[in-house]
Amino acid sequence: MEEYNINTLLSKAVELKASDIHYITGEVPAMRVNGKILKTNLSAVTQEDIIQAIKTTAPQEIQKQILDSSDFDYPYELKGVARFRINLARTFGKYSLNIRVISFNIPTLKELNLPESLEKFTSLDNGIILVTGSSGSGKSTTIASIIEFINNNYQKHIITIEDPIEYVYTSKKSIFTQRQIGLDTKNYEEGIKYTLRQDPDIIVIGEIRDRDTVKSALFAAETGHLVIATMHTYNAVHTINRLLSFFEPIEREIVRSQFTEVFRGTISQKLLLKADSKGRIPAVEILFSTPTIKDFIIKNELEEIYKLVQKGSYNDMITFNESLYELYKNNLITQETAINNSDNPNELMHLIKGVFYGSEGF
Repeated sequence: MEEYNINTLLSKAVELKASDIHYITGEVPAMRVNGKILKTNLSAVTQEDIIQAIKTTAPQEIQKQILDSSDFDYPYELKGVARFRINLARTFGKYSLNIRVISFNIPTLKELNLPESLEKFTSLDNGIILVTGSSGSGKSTTIASIIEFINNNYQKHIITIEDPIEYVYTSKKSIFTQRQIGLDTKNYEEGIKYTLRQDPDIIVIGEIRDRDTVKSALFAAETGHLVIATMHTYNAVHTINRLLSFFEPIEREIVRSQFTEVFRGTISQKLLLKADSKGRIPAVEILFSTPTIKDFIIKNELEEIYKLVQKGSYNDMITFNESLYELYKNNLITQETAINNSDNPNELMHLIKGVFYGSEGF
C-alpha cells in the first residue's frame, strides 16, 4: 500500500476537487467527488492514524480536548493548499474524521452560476436573509460570495460567528471580525448578544439551530443590522415553518409578526451533478420579501407564496422547478437529474414539455 500522511491525503483531495474526505477507523480513506463517494486504494485507517492526524491538524492546546470528545469541530489550514473544517466523531467508540474542503479563493456569484438577482441582497442595510439547504449544498460558499461582493463594493463592518470559521476574509472596502464558537465566544446566542456592542453593519450566523439563536437573530435584525444566516431546510415555506416551530404555539403569532417585519428573503439550494459529470452546479429557489408575501406570512397562508413565485419571475424570484428547467434547457444537467431533484416532478415535466404555468386548466 502507498505510504501517506494526512497532509498528502488532503492535498490529493484538493487536486481531485473533492468536497469532503472521510477518514474512518477500519475503513480505507474515501472522498466525495462530484457528489459521489470514491474509495482510495490506501490502507485502512487505524486509531493511531487518526490520533496522528489530530496531532498534525489541531493546535496542541486543544488536542486532548478533541481526543476526549465524542464530537468536536475545528478548522485547519494547509498553507498553499486550502482550509478545512474537521469534525471528529466516534462510531462504535472509535474515532472518525469527516473533513470539508474550503477553498482559499472565494468564487463570485457568476462563477458559482448563481442568478445575478442575488446582488439585490448585497445592498440591504437591515433585516434577515436565510440561506438554506442540506449539508453540503453550498450554503457557506454562497454566503461567502455575497459577503465578498459586499467587501468589494461597500464600506461595512462585517462580523461572522461560526462553528468553526470556514472562509477567511481579507478586508477591502469593508472590515471584518471573525469569531469562532468555543474559541472566541461561548455560543451563537452570546456571540450575537456581544456582537451588537461591536458596531456591526452585517452579522453572519453560521447556523440557526435553536430557539435562542432565532430570538437573538431577530433582535439583531430589529435593531437595524443585516443578518445573514443558514438553516438546514429545503425551501422557503419549510424554512418559515421550521423557524416558527422552535417556539411554543402560544409564542408563534408574536414571533411570526417579528419575523415578517425583518424578513428580506431566502436562498434555498441544491448542488447537482453537471451533464458532463465535470463538477456540480446549484439549483436555487429565490424568494424576496414583498408586501404581498409578508401578508401571506402574517395570515399563515405560506403555500400561496409558492403560487405567487410561479407567476413568471415575479420580482426576480424563482422556484426550484424553474431553476431546474433552466439548467436542463441550457444542457447543464440531464433530464434525469432534474426530475430526480424536483420536489414536484409532474410540474417539472409540464415545464419541460412546454406547458406554460398560466395556461387554462393547469
